[in-house]
Amino acid sequence: MTELLEGRGLDDERCYRAVASRDARFDGWFFTAVHTTGIYCRPSCPARTPLPGNVSFHPTAAGAQAAGFRACRRCRPDAVPGSPEWDVRADVVARAVRLVADGEVERSGVRGLASALGYSERQLHRLVVGELGVGPLALARAQRAQTARVLLETTDLPVADIAFAAGFASVRQFNDTVREVFATTPTGLRGSRSRAAHGPSGWFTLRLAARAPFSAPEVLLFLGGHAVPGLEEWDGTTFSRVLDLPHGPGVVRLSPGADGASVTARLHLGELRDLGTAVARCRHLLDLDADPTAVDDVLAADPALTRLVRAAPGRRVPTHPDAAEAAVRAVLGQHVSLAGARTFTARVLTAAGTPLPEPVGTLTHAFPRPQALVDADLGAVGLTGKRRATVHALAAALAGGDVDLGPGADRAEAGRALLALPGIGPWTVALVALRGLGDPDVWLPGDLALRRALTALGSSDADAATRWRPWRSYAVLHLWAMSAPALFTRHPEDSP
Repeated sequence: MTELLEGRGLDDERCYRAVASRDARFDGWFFTAVHTTGIYCRPSCPARTPLPGNVSFHPTAAGAQAAGFRACRRCRPDAVPGSPEWDVRADVVARAVRLVADGEVERSGVRGLASALGYSERQLHRLVVGELGVGPLALARAQRAQTARVLLETTDLPVADIAFAAGFASVRQFNDTVREVFATTPTGLRGSRSRAAHGPSGWFTLRLAARAPFSAPEVLLFLGGHAVPGLEEWDGTTFSRVLDLPHGPGVVRLSPGADGASVTARLHLGELRDLGTAVARCRHLLDLDADPTAVDDVLAADPALTRLVRAAPGRRVPTHPDAAEAAVRAVLGQHVSLAGARTFTARVLTAAGTPLPEPVGTLTHAFPRPQALVDADLGAVGLTGKRRATVHALAAALAGGDVDLGPGADRAEAGRALLALPGIGPWTVALVALRGLGDPDVWLPGDLALRRALTALGSSDADAATRWRPWRSYAVLHLWAMSAPALFTRHPEDSP
């Protein structure tokens, strides 16, 4: 759907055709501002299509809000999947958007955001405004508004508590923003919809939207097949795991949505102000913001992959919620089986992980932070001395800032920094990019499972390394499914 973009702006004619077709695939790519009503909508809004002269288009909800438009109550444009553009691109604006989604502005302000990207506040503001029409503060404000709506609709928390949990500096600022964005009061927004079903005390439920086609059972099955005891849990339907969040650990339980096109997330957070970050990391984990149509169109055009793509349209690339965790787990998984990698990771979790205040089912620890791994004695884990040294070197580089694997990381620079560490080669770097940083165009050089699949297709590793751009990560998942189908498709006789 990149045809919607003209240079780095939106092509109004193509955007209008997308609105006239009400195609949900375009939701999140841009937003339609209707000047006669003062509202902004997703492209698939079921309301009557406005006349071409009465609309303008914005690349973000924040841009529409800054222009004075309020969110449509019918199509809920602030609740659509995010634009896949920000996961595909590697430039500073895309990195800034990913950091804002992860809550960096709430944690450290625009100054901290700019510092994390290596720019001055003025430079960053100019770059972001130049492309999106609004600055980082407006992007963060739009995210706070969406977090507030989720809390209003899914919890019974007092409105004042929700204001601060969503990241607002005051209740007055919260009230003003809700009125501007949703054209109602917080109390009116809470009463406008029936709240989601509540589970045990402290848990709340929300829906994570995805672009169709999407198979939640497949993504969750893949994650479940890699589940590490104590950190993750898989019961055949629901994948649960501990999230290491900025203000303390949380737990999420993910299961297929009733509509078949979404994921239901049940969250238990130590601090509600981590909600926005938790949602962003769950979306990253499940690759929910991908553009499956664009991916499938490219991959299915190759006769070698046509059958695979048609058998599993919209296949996603499941990741880890934290790329630093992905890097450590990649090292622990070098030259061992999947079962061996899970065993080593579980031992490291027990030795250095952060215990939960109270276990949640079988979940007991958050994954160790880099400094904890530096300080830990990993002698009893069973790793070879060389592998143990690699884990310590990686943890020290992450803790000291020599390797940046955060949401706003420069992917190319991260790869170079990882390669400079002892015991880390191209395969490990590629796996971190694929399942940690969420890079959509990664090939795993020398991967045995890929070699087996390529041999069956009459291809080679060298040929595939330059094939299927810019969606090589998705080609990897299709080929892995050939080599290890049990990680992607449950046998009908398997217990649920």
